[in-house]
Amino acid sequence: MASSENNGIEVRGLVKQFKKGPKAVDGIDLDVAPGEIYGFLGPNGAGKSTTVNMLVTLLPITAGRATVAGWDVATQGSHVRTAIGAALQAVALDKFLTGREHLKLIASLQGITGDRASRRAEVLLERVGLEDAADRKVGGYSGGMQRRLDLALALVHEPRVLFLDEPTTGLDPQSRTALWEEVRRLATDEGVTVFLTTQYLEEADVLADRVGIINAGTIVAEGTPAELKAEIGAPTVELVPASDADRARLPGLLAQFGTEAAPEVPGSVAVRLHRGDDRASLVSIVRAVDDAGVAVREVRQHEPTLDDVFLLKTGLTLEGAASDADVAASEPGPRSPEPAPADPTAEPVA
Repeated sequence: MASSENNGIEVRGLVKQFKKGPKAVDGIDLDVAPGEIYGFLGPNGAGKSTTVNMLVTLLPITAGRATVAGWDVATQGSHVRTAIGAALQAVALDKFLTGREHLKLIASLQGITGDRASRRAEVLLERVGLEDAADRKVGGYSGGMQRRLDLALALVHEPRVLFLDEPTTGLDPQSRTALWEEVRRLATDEGVTVFLTTQYLEEADVLADRVGIINAGTIVAEGTPAELKAEIGAPTVELVPASDADRARLPGLLAQFGTEAAPEVPGSVAVRLHRGDDRASLVSIVRAVDDAGVAVREVRQHEPTLDDVFLLKTGLTLEGAASDADVAASEPGPRSPEPAPADPTAEPVA
């Protein structure tokens, strides 16, 4: 029997092998403690959604073992589904029902009826900021409002473990922040365990207690955001040259201070400083550039970020790691957000 206090997730040697394809998930191990927010990062096709779909019992496991809230995913699926809530990539809402009607419908499916269902709906509508839109048809909701309603639906039965699969894709900054606050409150105040997949590095950095990075079906890094950034160690210095001639001279000049890094500004040159080398500093670089007569318009220093970690571990950047301006531009009016690209290794679930 599972303990009612066991809200964690334990995975050992988890494998998903689809027909006529590579292993979408290739023997991963992970542990998520009760009440922890675990951020699961990876590029499209890395195996994030496939992992989630196995853990929520939507896909059968090929090999390995996983328990969620103390229940075995392969043999005790009904118990797992009772213990979890899930807001997956595709928002499945009926445009002709109101927000309140959605919540009462899901409550009835969970065996919650009458006054209890009405009270639960009121609590959740207020919690996700939809009380003023509760009796409007969902077809008129913006993408952000639909995402927040989807989160509320996942919380109707007060789950012990919550799975969020890229929940803020396509949201404006205000909606993202509101959702972050609610996720953090659930973990802090109610002890809900949260398994969060995301392509937004800022989201993982702000929310997650620990982060796992998956690439090509395997976990390539795991730890707290601070621990992972500490692996990078030294900061990156970026210089914007004044001319093409100055740019051509910079790489050779900077090689003595560190290794070439990907610049953030087009046309600039960046170097990741050698860790523990007192000579590798911003002051030393500025002095060397000045002594060499190289003209630069701007000098920037960047502390290590999860983006640096991700690039180091996978050689890739996350497609969803957009700026706030990019995110805001993705939601011009009352419509559903465009679904994130699906994991190409995954097969439809019947």
